Amino acid sequence: MADPSSYRPKPGQIPDSPGVYKFRDEHRRVIYVGKAKSLRQRLASYFQDLAGLHPRTRTMVTTAASVEWTVVSTEVEALQLEYSWIKEFDPRFNVKYRDDKSYPYLAVTLNEDFPRVQVMRGQKKKGVRYFGPYSHAWAIRDTVDLLLRVFPVRTCSAGVFRNAERTGRPCLLGYIGKCAAPCVGRVDPQEHRDLAEEFCDFMAGRTGTYIRRLEKDMMLAAEDMEYEKAARLRDDIGALKRAMEKSAVVLADATDADLIAVAEDELEAAVQIFHVRGGRVRGQRGWVTDKVEAVDTAGLVEHALQQLYGEETGDAVPKEVLVPALPEDLDAVTQWLSGRRGSQVSLRIPQRGDKKALMETVGRNAQQALVLHKTKRASDLTTRSRALEEIAGALDLETVPLRIECFDISHLQGEDVVASMVVFEDGLPRKSEYRRFQIKGFEGQDDVRSMHEVITRRFRRYLAEKERTGEWALEETDGEVPAQAPEEDGRPRKFAYPPQLVVVDGGQPQVAAAQRALDELGIDDVAVCGLAKRLEEVWLPGEDDPVVLPRSSEGLYLLQRVRDTAHDFAIRYQRTKRHKRIRTSPLDAVPGLGDARKQALIKYFGSVKRLRQATIEQICEVPGFGRKTAEAVAVALAQAAPAAPAVNTATGEIMEDDDGGHGHV
Repeated sequence: MADPSSYRPKPGQIPDSPGVYKFRDEHRRVIYVGKAKSLRQRLASYFQDLAGLHPRTRTMVTTAASVEWTVVSTEVEALQLEYSWIKEFDPRFNVKYRDDKSYPYLAVTLNEDFPRVQVMRGQKKKGVRYFGPYSHAWAIRDTVDLLLRVFPVRTCSAGVFRNAERTGRPCLLGYIGKCAAPCVGRVDPQEHRDLAEEFCDFMAGRTGTYIRRLEKDMMLAAEDMEYEKAARLRDDIGALKRAMEKSAVVLADATDADLIAVAEDELEAAVQIFHVRGGRVRGQRGWVTDKVEAVDTAGLVEHALQQLYGEETGDAVPKEVLVPALPEDLDAVTQWLSGRRGSQVSLRIPQRGDKKALMETVGRNAQQALVLHKTKRASDLTTRSRALEEIAGALDLETVPLRIECFDISHLQGEDVVASMVVFEDGLPRKSEYRRFQIKGFEGQDDVRSMHEVITRRFRRYLAEKERTGEWALEETDGEVPAQAPEEDGRPRKFAYPPQLVVVDGGQPQVAAAQRALDELGIDDVAVCGLAKRLEEVWLPGEDDPVVLPRSSEGLYLLQRVRDTAHDFAIRYQRTKRHKRIRTSPLDAVPGLGDARKQALIKYFGSVKRLRQATIEQICEVPGFGRKTAEAVAVALAQAAPAAPAVNTATGEIMEDDDGGHGHV
């Protein structure tokens, strides 16, 4: 625990201007990022009497070993830089909203010649129009299925589209009228793009125009006694109305707004967001966070705004954002949001009417989310704590193993030998710290020798990180930061943290190999055990008899889960390596043809089989391919014998390689 006075800046050293500051710990890792209108006033507040600080702030300043700052010209720049640094350094004392879901969006790929409607998750792409997020992918598909009657936009993959172009036959949706079939020329590119834009307009809330137009066309068709056409238009109107009913009107004035509500207690906070477009709720999401810093409701709202809109631009930022409390730097946040949108954004607290009533609904959702989270976490926390205590007791550990690392070896008859390392912290998997190893020290099958190599490599990296961060030098120089430490950028290092317990998948030989590796490196503060699959026995180094945990033991269950996770992770990596080795492509023989251009060929033709049937002139049509390269591709494919067709062993059916998903490059 550091004394804040030991690193307090000298009087007059801190500028009285807007800026962003970072607190670093003794290993130069960034542990907190903040912004201030006046750096001098804000930083001075951290160096007062510890008894007067909030407990969380007190923990932060006593964990820190240094503070540094960057001066900016405006409060908006400070807001942007704070967001960037929190995202880059992931400081442990900053509020970070965690979400266990990757919310699906309805996406329209307007950046393609023939826009496609599909469900997308993850990072947003430029030129794609997004609607949502939605709680479930099936909700999107139900809506799209209804709208395709009226807006028959393409939904197929690139491989299916190319195949239809080649054969001149559309897919099933083209035959039943739920796709305009641009692949076979039923509509030209501009007509299809117009359909896609109308689809986007309807999803954006401009629904009345299309309903009125269809009703008018239906009446005209009835007057002209075109009853089949009138009936089809009637069904189209019904489909649109059913799609609209899936998101009821909540704001009568066709408002575009996001409503953010917060429910909190002393330790945690839940945030709920309703996305309202055209007066209808088009999406909903929620986050939960630990209050690891002293923060009020206004601060939680500001953090939520940063996370919600930090990567968004244009219409993804609505004209109006309704919140339960206004951020401290209201003008700066409003200016930042307006800059992200490209036009004025209103940030306010609803006072009356429908908006206030809807905000109360969002608030109730936030409160329910917090209660559900705390109930689930309390149950999980009790179980995990009991499991860790049982492991500590059974293995005679001084403290409970808050960080457990498990290692497993995988191979196929001695080939493609690999290893996995999985990490569990506080009884939960920490997937960002999983690691994979290729066995490099020898050839062939030797699980014991492989385990020794992997443990040695992992902990040699740990010792190297300790030297790099100056952890040993700090002990030797009585707290003086070593010369190389300022070169550190504050990001957590891959192998910087040691476990309290190493678990290996195996029995006495594997455990002995792991312990020998640690002994050779001089590491004596990490416990080792092995879990043998046959009888689920726990083996300790140097012991002739295993530790037998009761079958109902939570500790045994946790060890099994850790071991099985490492086993699955190793098998997946081993299979990936084997497939890469076994599955070669005739395109590999083409000199100068990299992976990107191989992928471009397969994407264009849909599969290697169709590429093999293509002429040199057709290959030249692919962007980036001249005649010389096209000829080399054709020669390579002609010389390579076609792979044997795959057979469905259940039915005897030959599985032809006729779509984009089966072509290998």
